[in-house]
Amino acid sequence: MKQLESETVTRTAAALLALSVALLAACNPQRGQRLEDIPTPASFEALQQAATAEMMTQNAPPPGFRESVSFAEVDARLTELPGWRYIVTLGFDGAFTADGQPTSATARAEVWFNQLGSARRVLVEVTGELIGTEDDMAFEAVRLGPDAFLVRGDTCLNGGPDAASAADLRAGRLVGGVLKAVPTGRRATLNGLEAWEYSFSAQDLNLPSVRLEPGGRISAASGELWVAPAHNAVVRFYVNLNVENAVIFDRELPVSGQVILRYDLHDVGTAANIAVPFGC
Repeated sequence: MKQLESETVTRTAAALLALSVALLAACNPQRGQRLEDIPTPASFEALQQAATAEMMTQNAPPPGFRESVSFAEVDARLTELPGWRYIVTLGFDGAFTADGQPTSATARAEVWFNQLGSARRVLVEVTGELIGTEDDMAFEAVRLGPDAFLVRGDTCLNGGPDAASAADLRAGRLVGGVLKAVPTGRRATLNGLEAWEYSFSAQDLNLPSVRLEPGGRISAASGELWVAPAHNAVVRFYVNLNVENAVIFDRELPVSGQVILRYDLHDVGTAANIAVPFGC
């Protein structure tokens, strides 16, 4: 998409340049017949840079968000909002580095929040070997003030460290975030919020679930970060990584392949109705 926008800007600049030359020739039919009449060819790169600068100025984020932003954890500062819901996914597809045996896994969490009720609801689904088990797993956890509940299968656990940890699960601890990102000049309405896009490099990423072993590396990375300044919140965080010799979720055996991170924030301002889970 960015390449298409860049090519469109270049073609537009070229068309405007050609139109200007044609208008000058129409005003002076003799112009261009002498060598000194022919202008120095314009730099298309300079025209493109000027057009890009104008676009970024017109679509600049509000003050405080124009230079750069930092969200080391994508869900940072969300507790300052009255309510919301987000969906976060971490997926891996590749192979064990040592023997090349294929492996894949996905962890998905959906989280609701109600600030007034000091309440959270968490639904988690895990498939594959992402957390060191071959069995698929699903659970629901709820926090209501100081009380925490955990439901897995037909069993409800009322209180205790496991219930508390599950109910307090956060996207930032799953997919991390970005240490520094700069605006691209693109603005859009995403998930009902006015948001601006920011770019970042692989070195700017905070990836708590991905640890490189000696000799390991991130060979390729692409992604996008969208921020809603009105709420000081990340609306969307998408990243694709190609990793080599990396440990995912502290698993004992390193892997190589593609890591996919997805995060979307929804229903900002809506306080979810959260109650004790069924069966507790």
